[in-house]
Amino acid sequence: MNSHPDVLGDAEGEDLCPLMPTYGPPPVQFVRGAGSWLWDPAGNKYLDLLSGLAVTSLGHCHPAVAAALTEQSRKLLHVSNLFGTEHNGEVAGLLDELLGGGGQVFFCNSGAEANEAAIKLARKFGGRGRHNVLCAYGSFHGRTLATLHATGQPAKHEAFQPMPEGFRHATWMDIDDFARQLDDTVAAVLLEPVQGEGGVNPADPGFLREIRSLCTERGALLMFDEVQTGLGRCGSWFAHQQAGVHPDVVTMAKALGNGVPIGACWAGRGVAAVFEPGDHATTFGGQPLATAAAKAVLHTMMAEDVPSRARLAGERFRSRLEVLDAVIEVRGLGLLLAVELDTDRIGRTSGAVAASLLAGDHGERMVVNAVTPTAVRLAPSLLISVPEIDRACDVMAAALEVP
Repeated sequence: MNSHPDVLGDAEGEDLCPLMPTYGPPPVQFVRGAGSWLWDPAGNKYLDLLSGLAVTSLGHCHPAVAAALTEQSRKLLHVSNLFGTEHNGEVAGLLDELLGGGGQVFFCNSGAEANEAAIKLARKFGGRGRHNVLCAYGSFHGRTLATLHATGQPAKHEAFQPMPEGFRHATWMDIDDFARQLDDTVAAVLLEPVQGEGGVNPADPGFLREIRSLCTERGALLMFDEVQTGLGRCGSWFAHQQAGVHPDVVTMAKALGNGVPIGACWAGRGVAAVFEPGDHATTFGGQPLATAAAKAVLHTMMAEDVPSRARLAGERFRSRLEVLDAVIEVRGLGLLLAVELDTDRIGRTSGAVAASLLAGDHGERMVVNAVTPTAVRLAPSLLISVPEIDRACDVMAAALEVP
């Protein structure tokens, strides 16, 4: 028995939670959101610096997205991909434009599904005998069996052994290890430009350029997982663009629907062409409600110039937080940041700090998460205001006072 029923408001006296215990009991239930703020059933207000894990990049319940969902819900919800619907072409075209053009898009429902599409694309591109995908230790690519094995965190594999074949891992930022393992059985290299769940670890631009050269030299695809980093969060439309490299495949999700489940896999036209009818599919992928939301999200992001906003806001967070005595460093790009704490000095883990902020022990209640035992992750709305940033930093400064 767990305490889900208490937190989620299930029927009184219920002794078995109806939800599988994949996340454990939630610390709080949220019932309303607006911009950078959330509210619980008791009316307590929280400054959200996590955005549902980098999802609500335009803030909660953005008017343009809400209007698009309302209008579309009255017109058409679903007909399957056996038929065309009105938003797919425009959304795919906008994504292709943001990625430099010359590609095609497959719509799905999540980041893991987008990565599954990329893995299947790589396998068909490579052919029999050249099916391996080379990933990095410390990476995170999803929770399906294939994307879990692509994830470079062996401890997460153990409960589900044997894992699917076809994945290798090299040391993050070690070009020699990648070069050693990228043999003629490898169809593709799959990397996050910034490792998100691994601790918010940005790749050096030179490393990404060397990986691009290595893939080109050996005929392998370069695939970037931009599920968490893409669509303005890191200070450019896609994080890899800051290294000046052009990938063969890019996956995305999270911010694309601002909370509505949608993912996408983009590939250059020559690579995308290896898929034929029947090779890959999804019943709900690109359905009208999701693509209506995505269209509103992309147009709003362009109008707001969210990459520039993320750069400026990220710089403000850095300048306020990296001077604190308890902070060792602030790393990341744009508004995907990790605040590395001197946990020995403050006598608390990052998890304890996150729990204290959520409880409002230092004034404002705030939502962050402990991405490692020593680091707190910040991924607020890309539209967060300067007063909200300053308020967040004031509260964090109070929470991180050295005893």
